[in-house]
Amino acid sequence: MADNPIHFGTSGWRGVIAENFTFPNVRLASAGIAHFLRERSARPRVVVGYDTRFMSERFAAVAAETLRSHGVETRVCSRPDPTPALSYELRREKLDGGINITASHNPAEYNGLKFSSADGAPALPEVTRAIEANVVRVLAGELSLLGSTSDPALEQPCDPRPAYLDDLRRKVDLHTISKARLHIAYDPLYGTARGYLDHLLAETKGTVHTLHDFRDVLFQGVGPEPSEENLAELSEYVREKHCAVGLSTDGDADRFGIVDDDGTWIQPNYILALLADYLIEVRKLPGGIGRSVATTHLIDAVAKHHGVPVYQTPVGFKYIGELIKEDKIVLGGEESAGLTIRGHLPEKDGILACLLVAETVAKRGLSVKQQLEALFKKVGPVATTRINLHLEPEVQKRVLEKLRRDCDKFDSRKVVNIDRTDGLKMILADGSWVLMRLSGTEPVVRLYCEAPVQSELDKLVASAKAFVLES
Repeated sequence: MADNPIHFGTSGWRGVIAENFTFPNVRLASAGIAHFLRERSARPRVVVGYDTRFMSERFAAVAAETLRSHGVETRVCSRPDPTPALSYELRREKLDGGINITASHNPAEYNGLKFSSADGAPALPEVTRAIEANVVRVLAGELSLLGSTSDPALEQPCDPRPAYLDDLRRKVDLHTISKARLHIAYDPLYGTARGYLDHLLAETKGTVHTLHDFRDVLFQGVGPEPSEENLAELSEYVREKHCAVGLSTDGDADRFGIVDDDGTWIQPNYILALLADYLIEVRKLPGGIGRSVATTHLIDAVAKHHGVPVYQTPVGFKYIGELIKEDKIVLGGEESAGLTIRGHLPEKDGILACLLVAETVAKRGLSVKQQLEALFKKVGPVATTRINLHLEPEVQKRVLEKLRRDCDKFDSRKVVNIDRTDGLKMILADGSWVLMRLSGTEPVVRLYCEAPVQSELDKLVASAKAFVLES
């Protein structure tokens, strides 16, 4: 029997188009999902969406056809829609699950399949393991690849946009943004949030300038990730047009990118801490703050300042989603620019994050950096970074072995605590820390480093790189 080509990582199954992300493999994954759903419902209902990548609409059609052959009702989107909009639609219509054909922020040669559970959250590991096991059984001939159902009533159209936008109008203070008459620049990076975030901003009395407002399956030669490098054009535009803030979302709009009024790209870690402080101090929302093990401890300082608890999770927004479902947190976030808030989806939402940043600028009358400086004065400064190191498979194996060993010292300093929630995290006496973990979606090792000041951070980064790259 052939090896199972379907492996779910921290955010779905992803692969290179035409190499392992193929029509046959999408059918396999969809069959595994169909059998999983049919074990739990006689006639399950699923929303099927897709992003702006090459052939995403065709991959979505293949997924939907496979599901319907097994008696699963599919509500197929007619345009590329954001992951959070699909999550909201799934919950609103009380569906049994959701499939989104997207590789999110990955480079253009990738595509992927995200599966959401009935609660609108990314599927938990026990669910994806069950789906993978079903695929193995399909490959072995124990379960069917295609069913025999041909009921045309199983195919339904779907437009998640109107209801999702209405929900955001209830959760964001568009009136305050409107009163401030902000000039805002927005870059959807050719992705699915076109006609979503810019549409809501256009309802205010400010001015919105939208860049890259068209589909480009190559994403101008780079991945649709709202990184500092990829938002250079947005930064220049913000400076030239004297905008109050620059906003961006990734390919499926579950991640955010923020540029300050002087064109400076602001790290997602800082945005998470700023918004947590805003929601607790200004909005007076109750609850703690959730963060992944890889996310800044500036959040911990904000939580301590306001006297609320911090909940740490492994990497993967599905774990943050559990805290949202339990109504424990005001805000949940990951340093990779994922965020949601109390009363919203158990899924990251880049559109909501961007709107909340615009709200803070309007409400506080301060630029993002000015707000950050004020936060540092309240809770203390933090310098933080994340670095991706692309390694060959044999090097990755060696690194994985190194990450299994405990260290007494790092960067010539004593390690006071080792955290193995996800990868190897070493915490030093002054609160500095480094986390090293292999990515669940790309062939890279990720380094997360944090220190009180930039000079100490630079030394920590150099030590982390040496640890990974030296034999």
